[in-house]
Amino acid sequence: MDFLGLVRSRYACRSYLPQPIEEEKLARVLEAVRLAPSGSNRQPWKFVLVRDPQVKRALVHACANQRFIASAPLVIAGCGLMPDRMMSCGVPGDPVDLAIAMEHLSLAATAEGLASCWIGSFSQDEVRAALDIPPTAKVIELMTLGYPADLPRPKTRKPLSEIVVVDRWQ
Repeated sequence: MDFLGLVRSRYACRSYLPQPIEEEKLARVLEAVRLAPSGSNRQPWKFVLVRDPQVKRALVHACANQRFIASAPLVIAGCGLMPDRMMSCGVPGDPVDLAIAMEHLSLAATAEGLASCWIGSFSQDEVRAALDIPPTAKVIELMTLGYPADLPRPKTRKPLSEIVVVDRWQ
C-alpha cells in the first residue's frame, strides 16, 4: 500500500477482536515509535504498554468511562519526560514530540493490519495513579491498539482550499 493509501485507511477504532497482537508485529510498531523524530533528538518520552485487564479497567474509569478501552488488547500511554520544556517558538515540546511518535505508532499499526484510537479525554491524575507514573513525567496521550472488530466510518475532510494559504494568511 502506498503512503496516502495507508493514511486514508487509518481510522479511530472503537471495537476490537479478543485476539492478541503478535510480538513481531508489536516490535515493528514500536520500532516506528523509536525512530520518530523529536526536538534536538532528545527522545523525551516513555511508553507504558498496558495488557493487564485490571489496569485497563482502571483506565476506562480514568478516560471518561470509554468502555471500548478495556476491549483493546493493548493500551499505550505516551508520557513526556520534560513536561515544562518550551520550544523557542513558545509551544510546549512534549506534546509535539509525543504527537509525532504516536502518529508513527498509529500509521505503523495500520500497516500491520492493526487499528488504533487516540484517547484524549482522560484524567491526568487517575491515569498517573493507575500506571504509577512518577511526578517527573506527564501523560500526554493514550492510544488503544488491536485487531479491529468494526469497520471504518466514512471520513469527511475540508478541501485544501479551506486549509491552505500561500505566502500569507489570507
